[in-house]
Amino acid sequence: MVAFIASLIVTGLLIGGVRRVAKRRAPGTPLTWGEGIVAAIYAFALQLMLYGVVPDRWLRWADNDLQWRTDKLGIPTGPLPFKHHLVFADGITFFGRGKIVVNAQILRDIIVATIYIVFLVGQLAFWIWWQRRGKRSETPELETSAYGRPLVRGTA
Repeated sequence: MVAFIASLIVTGLLIGGVRRVAKRRAPGTPLTWGEGIVAAIYAFALQLMLYGVVPDRWLRWADNDLQWRTDKLGIPTGPLPFKHHLVFADGITFFGRGKIVVNAQILRDIIVATIYIVFLVGQLAFWIWWQRRGKRSETPELETSAYGRPLVRGTA
């Protein structure tokens, strides 16, 4: 659990560093070779944390400490005080017409897939924010009359 939380904290610090640089650096400022290399290494480290270390730490925690394996039938309640409690330990039945057997590894895999999806959507949103930083709205302000209506200009 400590490794998973620590990986989330390191990832948050790396994201905070990118936001800090984005706020301080003017858009369109050219990069030097050194700045480009440092930025590339930083981006690689962030991607490694997002898509490599954080999901791996979750899988290791779920497999080892929580013991969410295929032999544990039912949906575990997780790292709560009653962590050995299982919901639907006998399977989910549908009015006597069949049963779906759920094990803990399925929940583990759903959570790691959700981690990947959240990081991917967050990365796309971050890219859009980065590209739009420093831009103002391009709608020109219209002159208004004393009554607040836009003035119409003649084509004379």
